[in-house]
Amino acid sequence: MPPGVACGVGGFLPSTMPNTHPSYVELCKLVREVSTLGSIASLLGWDQETYMPAGGVDARAEQQGLLAGIIHERKTQKKIGDLIAACEGEVGRSIENGSPEAANIREMRRDYDLATKLPTSLVQEWATTTSKASEEWKHAREKSDFKKFAPWLGKVMDLCKQKAACYGVPKGGEAYDALLNEYEPGITAVEIEQVFTPLRARLSDLIHRVAKSKAKVSTKILSAKVPAEAQHAFGQFVLGAMGFDMNAGRLDTTTHPFCSGIAPGDTRLTTRYRGEKFTDALYGTMHEMGHGLYEQGLPKKGPNAGTPLAGDISLGIHESQSRMWENFVGRSREFWSWALPHVRKHYGPHAKAFKSAKVEDLYRAVNTCTPSFIRVEADEGTYNLHVMIRFEIERALLSGSLAVKDVPGVWNAKYKEYLGLKVPDDRRGCLQDVHWSFGLVGYFPTYTLGNLYAAQLWETINKKIKDLPARISKGDFAALKKWLNTNIHAHGRRYRAAELCEKVTGKPLSADPLMRHLEGKLGGVYGLASAR
Repeated sequence: MPPGVACGVGGFLPSTMPNTHPSYVELCKLVREVSTLGSIASLLGWDQETYMPAGGVDARAEQQGLLAGIIHERKTQKKIGDLIAACEGEVGRSIENGSPEAANIREMRRDYDLATKLPTSLVQEWATTTSKASEEWKHAREKSDFKKFAPWLGKVMDLCKQKAACYGVPKGGEAYDALLNEYEPGITAVEIEQVFTPLRARLSDLIHRVAKSKAKVSTKILSAKVPAEAQHAFGQFVLGAMGFDMNAGRLDTTTHPFCSGIAPGDTRLTTRYRGEKFTDALYGTMHEMGHGLYEQGLPKKGPNAGTPLAGDISLGIHESQSRMWENFVGRSREFWSWALPHVRKHYGPHAKAFKSAKVEDLYRAVNTCTPSFIRVEADEGTYNLHVMIRFEIERALLSGSLAVKDVPGVWNAKYKEYLGLKVPDDRRGCLQDVHWSFGLVGYFPTYTLGNLYAAQLWETINKKIKDLPARISKGDFAALKKWLNTNIHAHGRRYRAAELCEKVTGKPLSADPLMRHLEGKLGGVYGLASAR
């Protein structure tokens, strides 16, 4: 195997010279130290969202602010810049173009250039403000009162504008592009709009045809009440069956589910439960597990530990992994053929409702297409419309064409226009997502990009693993996990998202695979003429 070729989960085979060159070795050491400090910040954030008592908010904000300042100073030290320049010069000449080392240096340069554009004071204020804002969001959401959160959203948006100004608006672009670049390098708001506009039209047409269908799909089976403890136990069973390493991870509960790849050997998932509709928690857990499998599959150990190469290339690719496991696996007939007997076993005395249930009952129930208020609980057919609404609103907030106080009104109007729904309250409206409290502006579009990547990858995977449906129906997920480990996870940040997609699938990203998937599935469930 030639130098620089991916060799699976363990990382890359090293080239001979760069990994031992003093400049490269020292650079990796310094970058690794910054990464270690970042993992401490991640641990503080995870704790705040799970077990930290409410009284610790102010102290935690101070801790996060101080630590963020220390990380930023380490990340932007002149020595790192000098070493990157040295590696781009003397070491760069000895690195094979396209090799892992070349990609590592390229990504170190990108990270350094972005970081040095931000003053330490802004980084510290960002950490302190978002830590407090996330707590205020929890209280405002609980009381369904946007006015309580509005001042904090205003502060966060002001910081987002400052950050965008520091990064600089690309020529011919807009401030939103500068923030997008943090999450999905290389894409612009206009390019996303060009993808979203025709996709929205195709989705709206499909949803309209579903609404006109005379087919009746019962979801009664989903209303069975299952205690949180039983749901948690079953969720952990599913995680283990699908290959998530519980010796290197854990599952906890929180207000808004998330995955945190804190450090090598430490990937943490969270979910949430409610008595009825057990599939919400199941799919939430599987979604975060997809992220977790990606984190556990990245080359975080060995010579690339703590360097950019050990990280994810984009949130779109990251999201493709979670949506794949949640929807393409978890909502399939094959999955329920395997899972239904285990549901009966794990839910014990609470499984009465499942004794007479059939695989087809569950398959159809979890694949309905009905407009709803909550994004994370939305079906596959309507989900992307939720994302598009958020993209439009945060783009307007950043440009200044929308005032914070007007967010609920615009949100409600868009839900009426796109989904035909009258939003009943702020909790089920503009307060449902935690992202804006964390300053994650530019993040939401990656959810739909993730769906697009997932669909395109899924078509390729099924060509490569021809008996995959049969494997899934038997609870054999090993071949799928191995394929993802080898072809997606092990590359880390070696390739940019669009490049990785084309390298793996042989085609540039397209909306066609996603629409084939949705039209085929919903066509079958609702008896539409276009069913394939």
